[in-house]
Amino acid sequence: MKKRHQLRLVGITYNQIESGVYAVILEEVDGQRRIPIIIGYPEAQAIECKLQQINTPRPLTHDLMKSIMETFNLRLACIDIHKMPNGVFAADLVMEGPQGELHKIDARSSDALALAVRTDSPIYTTAEVLDEAGFKPKKLDEEQSEPEEEVARPVSPEDFLRQAISTVKSDIDSFSTIEDFILTTSLDPEDADAEIMDFLKNYSDKEIESQISRFAAEEKYEVAARLKALLKRRKEAE
Repeated sequence: MKKRHQLRLVGITYNQIESGVYAVILEEVDGQRRIPIIIGYPEAQAIECKLQQINTPRPLTHDLMKSIMETFNLRLACIDIHKMPNGVFAADLVMEGPQGELHKIDARSSDALALAVRTDSPIYTTAEVLDEAGFKPKKLDEEQSEPEEEVARPVSPEDFLRQAISTVKSDIDSFSTIEDFILTTSLDPEDADAEIMDFLKNYSDKEIESQISRFAAEEKYEVAARLKALLKRRKEAE
């Protein structure tokens, strides 16, 4: 049996190479390499809602899957990320039945990850996948290189995502325009967050929380999750 390496979910890139496309970043638990997996908007929204603890009026698809599992006494033991011959990431759901029997179910990697974050299930991959698709964050590469010597490195997946983004800024003057900004901006994540945080200076925590609740009630979960994350950051900085 091939040795498996455990991964943790680092986060999701908000910027898009093309409309509706995001990347979830996984990092090996006992190492420094990361794997970016391209996912769609619905799955990114499902993962982000769970990470930011956004309560939705009705269960999302992966919440429903979790409820069905609990009803029939099924447990997600873990997920195994692998790579298909065509280069697309896929996953196996390793399900444990009521009698302890194990079942392996084929799934999209994005669905598997959205379910894993809801059930606190471990995420694994193989050394082969890490060797082929893994990369070290740029800062770590710079720290480990010799300062006197310039080393040519291939562009990492994270750098590629950043380079594909334009730097045209959008103004935010209301919570209506902040919604448009979050959904359509092509700014670098840090620059986009800085612009949103600057706008939020005009509002109290209570006012922002009210807007978060409104966006969640309107099922605009990505906007609600983004605002909640930034409000948390602001409170921690105070």
